[in-house]
Amino acid sequence: MALGGIVILWWAYLARGALLIIYVSWLLAIGFSPLIRIIERQKILPIGSKRFPRWFAILILYLTILGFLALVGFLAVPPLVAQARSLWVALPGMFDKAQQYLIDHGWLHEHITLRQAVERAPGAGGQTVGTIAGAMVNVVGGIFAIITTLILTFYFLVDAENLRAAFLRLFPVERRARAEAATREVVTKVSAWLGGQLLMGGIIGVSAGLVLWLMGIPYFSVLALISGIGELIPVLGPILSSIPAVIIAATVSYKLALFVILFFVIQQQFESHVLVPKIMSRQVGVSPVVVIASLLIGGEVLGILGAILAVPSAAVLQVVLGELTSEDRGPTSGPRA
Repeated sequence: MALGGIVILWWAYLARGALLIIYVSWLLAIGFSPLIRIIERQKILPIGSKRFPRWFAILILYLTILGFLALVGFLAVPPLVAQARSLWVALPGMFDKAQQYLIDHGWLHEHITLRQAVERAPGAGGQTVGTIAGAMVNVVGGIFAIITTLILTFYFLVDAENLRAAFLRLFPVERRARAEAATREVVTKVSAWLGGQLLMGGIIGVSAGLVLWLMGIPYFSVLALISGIGELIPVLGPILSSIPAVIIAATVSYKLALFVILFFVIQQQFESHVLVPKIMSRQVGVSPVVVIASLLIGGEVLGILGAILAVPSAAVLQVVLGELTSEDRGPTSGPRA
């Protein structure tokens, strides 16, 4: 038994990438399952009892998400490209002004061009090609991982009832009621986590749009939409989503860009230390201490992906540990996968 356990753990380590994709797909299937059940209940015709088949309900959800992302790209990309072009034209002049300011105050003693600054940057030269090639490989691998996750999530949702029944058959008959209650509680918590993520994205997007509008930043509505979507990616998402706003503000004035940076820093601190613990503890039922600790541990172990999976994983562990430590716990009610 010990030798078999060691072999299984070694195989799991070798297949950790595939197991991670399976785990992410499983969490997404659990989070989407209440929405799929709502779509399934809709009748195809106003008169009659025939409803949407499960595979068609999943397809509707997928098309809705893809349509929303396409709309965001259609609204956000053209103005950002136009602003980036104008910034690229103005960048040499801005660089010269900044150098002159540093020279006037004695902080810089040599005037160089923007091209010279790029050539002197760390990593410029022979390592640049290797860095770009490595980044391209990572991007392609990430795209394939996302496609695989979406396909696997689709099949998890289609075959959810059979998978759930097979899982329950692993338990003795007298314990299946508790196991079924635990699965319903996991579905409730993970779907609540997904709803909490969307709620935080809405709060961040609305607050960013309001402040950027008050500052007079062009395309504030598009930038707010980018901020809301970036909130769905812990740690790195808010930073990346703030870059377009800073770039557009820099085309107006340096001071405005500094105010935009200050706003996003304050917003990120508020989101990390107040918004995430409060909303996740209310939505998922996990204490703020567990939320913050899980985010720190998940980010340390798996980086951005670990931070994304931290809260739902903590919620699942909470249900499992609760069942293991509470022998007299009765069945609870909740949605099924």
